[in-house]
Amino acid sequence: MRTGSRVLLAACVAASLAGHGATVRAAAQFKMVTATEGADFQIGRDLARFVAPAADVQLDVLASGSSAETLRRLRSEPGVKLATVQADVYQAVVEQAARGSAAAGDLVRPLRVVVPLYREELHLVARADAPFNAAHEIKDARINVGPRRGDTAATIASLYPALFGKPLTDAQASYLSHEEALVRLVTDRTVDVVAIVAGQPAQLLANMKPEARQYIKLLKLDPASAAGRAAARRHLPATVRAGSYPALLAQDLPTLAVRVYLVTQDFRDHATEHRLILLGRSLCRDISALRAKGHAKWQEVEPKLAPLPPGMSYYQPTTTELHDCPVRRPSQPKP
Repeated sequence: MRTGSRVLLAACVAASLAGHGATVRAAAQFKMVTATEGADFQIGRDLARFVAPAADVQLDVLASGSSAETLRRLRSEPGVKLATVQADVYQAVVEQAARGSAAAGDLVRPLRVVVPLYREELHLVARADAPFNAAHEIKDARINVGPRRGDTAATIASLYPALFGKPLTDAQASYLSHEEALVRLVTDRTVDVVAIVAGQPAQLLANMKPEARQYIKLLKLDPASAAGRAAARRHLPATVRAGSYPALLAQDLPTLAVRVYLVTQDFRDHATEHRLILLGRSLCRDISALRAKGHAKWQEVEPKLAPLPPGMSYYQPTTTELHDCPVRRPSQPKP
């Protein structure tokens, strides 16, 4: 055989073998929907970078407007296998289903929690000269809760009645973006409090200059007040750290938070189930890398199966991997 023919034959054989190997090793194409482009989105990107490759998964992370939207997309959008969801939004849909809502029942029936993740803290921002310093003092304040169907609005919808025994009225509420509401807070003063539910450090506040303290302040939750105790029965106690917002805080403030869950559907086809099991195994094994190289919120994530609220359940195929995951004490949060 002439040299040129041998080279051509070798190239064809090599290409054939390479194509065969690529077919065998092709990564599964999964999509993950996160609630915002803040901490949620970065947590998703960390999963795609540090966890998914070991499970032979190519994970594409997509941002949506709210936890409610992520649930809908998880249920209806082809290729979406995972989502991050605020626990209070998930619980609200479960409660709607329990009250007889067929639409809510259809939405949540196949949903399963893979693992609880981190907390998103409640930030209440007021003018520096406001006559209140704590959450239980804002009963008559005009409160901006962000977009009407957003996660902050959902949290305030459950928190306000816990604090004051009645829902937030339309006359008190506004639904501006957080950025626009902060401008209104200190300029035309048509807003008294800007509520922001976000994993700290929330960049909108963390990026402020030291002179911002002349104009705005963060409110605390007073756990000694009756309203504070009532709110803490439904939401998690938390701390807004001075290190997260050095321009605004001289010391830590007590607040509330909501848990974020990593959620899937009750997939039972072998291929999806197998890859989700591998993802759970990889998350357990690589949590140290996530804490060292990922978003600061990984510092508080323990990949274990804590009790869930009534009406929620874990994805059974991944429970063995995560139930047997060694509990590792997280290091101190990044400033």
